[in-house]
Amino acid sequence: MLPARWSGRAGLVLLIAGCGSGPTPPPAPLPVAGADPAAADTAPHPSTSASLPPVPEVRGPLTLRVVYPPAGASVQARDSSFIFGSTGTGDARVTINGLPVRVWPNGAWLAWVPLPSDSLMRFRIEARTDSGVAAIDHELRRGGYRSPPPPAPVWIDTRSLAPRGKLWWPRDEYLALSLQASQGAEVRLVLPDGTIVPLAPAPVQEAVPGPVRAFDRDTGNLSAPVIQDRYAGVLRGRAVGPDPGALFPRPEPAPLTVSATAATPPAAPASCGSAPCTGRALDPLAPDSAWAVVEAIRGADTARARWPLQLALLDSVPMLAELDDDSARAGTTDSVTVGRALPEGTYHWFFPTGTRVAVSGRVNDDLRLRLSAAATAWVALSEAREAEKAIVTPAVLGSVTLTPRRDRVSARIPLTRQVPFKVTEHERSLELRFYGAVGDVNWIRYGVADSLVRRVTWAQGSADEVTLTFELARPVWGYRARWDRGDLLLDVRRPPAIDDGDPLRGRTIAVDPGHPPAGATGPTGLREAEANLGVALELRRLLDAAGAKVVMTRTGDTPLDLWPRIELAEAAGAELLISVHNNALPDGINPFTNNGSSV
Repeated sequence: MLPARWSGRAGLVLLIAGCGSGPTPPPAPLPVAGADPAAADTAPHPSTSASLPPVPEVRGPLTLRVVYPPAGASVQARDSSFIFGSTGTGDARVTINGLPVRVWPNGAWLAWVPLPSDSLMRFRIEARTDSGVAAIDHELRRGGYRSPPPPAPVWIDTRSLAPRGKLWWPRDEYLALSLQASQGAEVRLVLPDGTIVPLAPAPVQEAVPGPVRAFDRDTGNLSAPVIQDRYAGVLRGRAVGPDPGALFPRPEPAPLTVSATAATPPAAPASCGSAPCTGRALDPLAPDSAWAVVEAIRGADTARARWPLQLALLDSVPMLAELDDDSARAGTTDSVTVGRALPEGTYHWFFPTGTRVAVSGRVNDDLRLRLSAAATAWVALSEAREAEKAIVTPAVLGSVTLTPRRDRVSARIPLTRQVPFKVTEHERSLELRFYGAVGDVNWIRYGVADSLVRRVTWAQGSADEVTLTFELARPVWGYRARWDRGDLLLDVRRPPAIDDGDPLRGRTIAVDPGHPPAGATGPTGLREAEANLGVALELRRLLDAAGAKVVMTRTGDTPLDLWPRIELAEAAGAELLISVHNNALPDGINPFTNNGSSV
């Protein structure tokens, strides 16, 4: 939903197409050294889906190349992943580490292969035709690889220390701490004044990667081992490390003629390098009264490391932030700040520029907002600016006025402060939840009789959350919400009369071929932007034939960012925006068993 623009069920459709090949078995084990590769010369050729046109045949010189993952890339997968590329000719035979790989008639090849257990993975890729042989030694890195525990009496994996960096946290709120260290050790955090914070054993089940949960149909891949060498604790009401500075960044001062370098700690003592710190390898820490130190103790052996955390405590009087996606005044804005349920999470809220809300914490470059007593949201620090310190009292939501118009119904909702809100759409209603607000809705003025909005109701769901519900006579066809002189303006779009026998005639539809910039690349080098445009042009032809007015966001290969595409659709009065993509699967997802399309 995009509150600054028309949003709703009729507003956006995202078409995502995937591979359409039939299933193949999982990868076989890597062949043993000296195995005869002759049997790998001919790969199985499962039939192509009958719903797709045949792959054109290509005959040319043998040119073996790998498109993905490129050499040296980091592959985020557990035990298997895909590799693809092309041979330049459809009569080639390809093997990877001696295993046969299917080659399509156009020379494209796609393999699902087992990954070596080491952090550096090597693949021998060979292609043969009757007239020649080509080979590539392809090296990849395993992403997220953690080396086995060191053969030492006690150790700390400094890469696992969490949280780390610069934090601002409420004085009376617990901050969770966690790390990985020798199983069976006594683990503790030593604060600068000598206070000891114990960390207890906290075995956890290894997290299943998000892409596996989202895309993998094989539920067997959801199993994960329990990790025993984890420890957890809590900290409350204590500042740690050097002062991280102001909650909101200050303007940079003019450079001085004499400068000094601030003391910034490494993630671990220099003697440890990138490996876990051990009791035997650890050099004595240099004296530094500001930083906290974590210790793991087993018998007479102790491992120590600085905890790279600069933690400041927030005042009891909260700071108000004003949200603005162009706080740097760069001139690029869509007037919406995205809110997430956790840092770097998925989109959940869409706050119009000008929304004011209390700040309840900051973790590095993410700001935590206190929407209400029961709700928080995270936004990018760069999309907020300091407003003022204030005792925050709930805003008052007053009487609502509706004004029917030709193409919409406008609702003016007065509030004493521009509080955060969320719009939830149902089949025939819109619900607006206002955070940090109380209702004083004495009147709901409908104006002249109108056929769209049947009724408006309000409810105080909690002490500082109030909801307004707009019940509609017809299905939701879009809405937009924005601030206007302290009031929230909600426009509810009026659905057009649609002929059930000819539903697309007269409808304005924006077709958006996704990318460039960026985008995926296929085995033969075909870019996603090119494939998307081909699909979009065919879609335009079909929509034209059905009587729709089609607006294309692009018809060439010129890069176009996301928001200009939406602005173009809005300026054209589009009732529907169809964005066409051919998305790549994440590493570690079998493309032969996980493919198809989605909306």
